[in-house]
Amino acid sequence: MEVIIVDDEPAARRAVRECCAREPDLNVVGEYGDAAAALQAMRLKPPQLLFLDIQMDSMTGMELARALDPATLPLIVFVTAYDHYALEAFEVSAVDYLLKPFDDARFRATVERVRRRGAAANGFDRQGSLATLLEQLESRARLRAEGQPRVLAEAGSRMHMLDVSLVEVVEADRNYVRLIIGRDSFHARSTLQQAEKSFQSQQMLRISRSCLINMQHVKEISRTPRGDFILVMAGGTTVTSSEGYREPVRQYLERLKLAPA
Repeated sequence: MEVIIVDDEPAARRAVRECCAREPDLNVVGEYGDAAAALQAMRLKPPQLLFLDIQMDSMTGMELARALDPATLPLIVFVTAYDHYALEAFEVSAVDYLLKPFDDARFRATVERVRRRGAAANGFDRQGSLATLLEQLESRARLRAEGQPRVLAEAGSRMHMLDVSLVEVVEADRNYVRLIIGRDSFHARSTLQQAEKSFQSQQMLRISRSCLINMQHVKEISRTPRGDFILVMAGGTTVTSSEGYREPVRQYLERLKLAPA
């Protein structure tokens, strides 16, 4: 299969390219950091498989996917680091995804599904599946932007209704999660993965296997000698990213920088 990679992060493109190089039937024929240039190239010569980042500055992956010619629509694997709220949409779709950071095992499993679907589906099936997925993603994005849910958590012997927009840090604590608001700490019986769904309306970033932070409340950022990120929250809580999440955190922060004059 001829492959094109579209991602505005060079390190992310390299990771996909190196994984493709280890698969004997994948041939990378192009990679692009600019979505508009990628779209022009694919209109001239469409690939059979497209690895497509969802979050890009010039054009989102969803916008690019909508602009592809249905008659020559490739198999698509969306690549995402932060759209955890959308993963359920992918699970019921014939379009696959890779969640950053991914390893060789996850990449191989994704490609194996792509191979099976490529043999079974025609262009019409792919277009229908893609249209359904994009509708689900956009619906979830609207809910995420509009919703301001509340969650029930415990402190001492009392239950409290918490506005999720006020929660600064969510940490796994055995069979519970700890919710931090300023200097106050609350507990709720939940896994971190379940709690993540309750915070879909917020700009949450996973910085380790056991910690989510609300980026709206980050006040200060520094780095350790090893390169991990130290984040100081508005309420004074300090958390540190783990080695396995160092690159996704760096990529996220890069997107927040002002462009040079």
